[in-house]
Amino acid sequence: MYQLRREICGVLTHAACCAGEVRTGAAVIRKLKSGEYRLYSRKLNPKTGKRRNLGTFPTRAAAERHERAIQFFKRQR
Repeated sequence: MYQLRREICGVLTHAACCAGEVRTGAAVIRKLKSGEYRLYSRKLNPKTGKRRNLGTFPTRAAAERHERAIQFFKRQR
């Protein structure tokens, strides 16, 4: 079962697949119960121990676009 789920999910870990989160480069996109998608940072906030909320978007594509924009500006000098 684990091997089958891993093949279906591709590069996701089993826990990430079951939690409904998808890891992109440096962020995590999760689908909320409301049907929207939320972008979280990859690193945990040291004060709270949770991931930082980087925005909520109506579509997955919008969340991915925002994540790419974040990566672009992080590396721009």
